Amino acid sequence: MAARAMSRTDRFTTSLSDAQPVPYWLDDPGRPRPEPALTGAETCDLLVVGGGYSGLWTALIAKERDPGRDVMVLEGREAGWAASGRNGGFCAASLTHGLSNGLTRWPDEIHRLQELGARNLDAIERAVARHHLDCDFERTGEIDVATEPYQARELKEFHEELIRRGLADGIEYLDAEAVREQVNSPTFRAGLYDRRGVAMLHPAKLAWGLKRACLRLGVRVHEHTPALTLRPHGAGMSVRTPYGQVRARQVALGTNVFPSLVRRVRAFTVPVYDYALMTEPLTADRLAAVGWRNRQGLGDSANQFHYFRLTADHRILWGGYDAVYPYGGRVRAEYDDRPETYARLARHFFTCFPQLEGVRFTHAWGGAIDTCSRFSAFFGTAHQGRVAYAAGYTGLGVGATRFGAEVMLDLLAGERTERTELEMVRTKPLPFPPEPFAWTGIALTKWSLARADAHGGRRNLWLRTLDRLGLGFDS
Repeated sequence: MAARAMSRTDRFTTSLSDAQPVPYWLDDPGRPRPEPALTGAETCDLLVVGGGYSGLWTALIAKERDPGRDVMVLEGREAGWAASGRNGGFCAASLTHGLSNGLTRWPDEIHRLQELGARNLDAIERAVARHHLDCDFERTGEIDVATEPYQARELKEFHEELIRRGLADGIEYLDAEAVREQVNSPTFRAGLYDRRGVAMLHPAKLAWGLKRACLRLGVRVHEHTPALTLRPHGAGMSVRTPYGQVRARQVALGTNVFPSLVRRVRAFTVPVYDYALMTEPLTADRLAAVGWRNRQGLGDSANQFHYFRLTADHRILWGGYDAVYPYGGRVRAEYDDRPETYARLARHFFTCFPQLEGVRFTHAWGGAIDTCSRFSAFFGTAHQGRVAYAAGYTGLGVGATRFGAEVMLDLLAGERTERTELEMVRTKPLPFPPEPFAWTGIALTKWSLARADAHGGRRNLWLRTLDRLGLGFDS
């Protein structure tokens, strides 16, 4: 028995022998050259800190709202190098980290939140066309799949609840036969197919395209320019950088997982490391063995879940499951690589798709996600309204960051809008406790979620307590 288990492990890990520990999306010869670092003293109307989706959407929309506005972006490394260039490329309409999480936290606003999310995804699709963002955008939808009998029951019950609440438009329940007609895995028992609410895209190319669009509209972008301090200066703000400083009338912070320049915001987020594999391009025969003709994104329904999708060149991205919180909440480059997680993901991949045995992985990587205790974004202002921030997207920020950019700009303008009136925008999540309590609580939650997955979804006392406090995790 031990020899057979070892041979299976060897077979899985052999698939990783050529995998490069770099994000597939960023390993691109077409990657744009960085813009020059800031040197000396500069001024602007709006300073955006962060060159990922959050910051780039903010800068772009600010210029679209007011072409005469002088907008500058500071990025500590290169545009899209962090979470924006490492994620799975699922661009979801959901603003609430999924409909279930939104129903739990904002039931009275859920119809408005769904409408705003759908409009936001439509706006992203229009921006892709208007600015010629070459990012492999495909409005293919997503299927949440059940791999255990209890998950299939829960998906069916949830779909029935959505029908009762008038929220099931475009969402279809699939039984085992129907879901396997879409994507062929022996592990699939049921699915919920959201046909219009999710697009697939190349995440790094989206970030690079947004940067080019900003530059075309006159936004000044400085890369390799970390923002070190944020202080009031006269009627505006001053940000110090390694080689200079910027004085701005207003500042928008899109730093997400990195420590906020507004110190009081830091307790609301922690970094959680997520990991992914990318296969070699699949041959026509292997693609036919899997089906997947409609190219939807997929995710399974476990607490420790996987997400997977096809790329434009017919590779499969396979990510998720492990969510690793480093003690103290530090963001460090060495956490981006985790071989034990890659081996686990490879084993899970071939369990899901045994017909793909022999496929090799070319890339394996990780990155930090900014999560908060309600698992969806929060917003606010500081320094008498001269600074706005948005953070806590918890891995579903590819689409929601554009909405967050509009919220930040509304807040800076002092405007009452349909966005700023939302309870989701007006309230904050609970902050995380200091160490060692944060690490202990997160570790206990992870252990409890794994037990629930192994015991028919039954949540123990710890998870039930978190649910009652409004802190229950819902993937």
